[in-house]
Amino acid sequence: MHAVVADLESKEGIKIEKIEVWHNKENLKKLEDLDKGVCGGVPFFINTETGKTICGEATYDDLESWAKGK
Repeated sequence: MHAVVADLESKEGIKIEKIEVWHNKENLKKLEDLDKGVCGGVPFFINTETGKTICGEATYDDLESWAKGK
């Protein structure tokens, strides 16, 4: 997903915050709080403005729609 996210950020000027959860317990707790057991893993995307989530891998088009709140 790194390449898809980077492509979206570069083409659309959208910034997606990435947090590392494997070695950072604080970030893992943040993931668990935001996920609420829905996805249960990574990649996990949440649009904090709309509340819309994506669990697992996504296409460029799906990620773009998610990021733009569609």
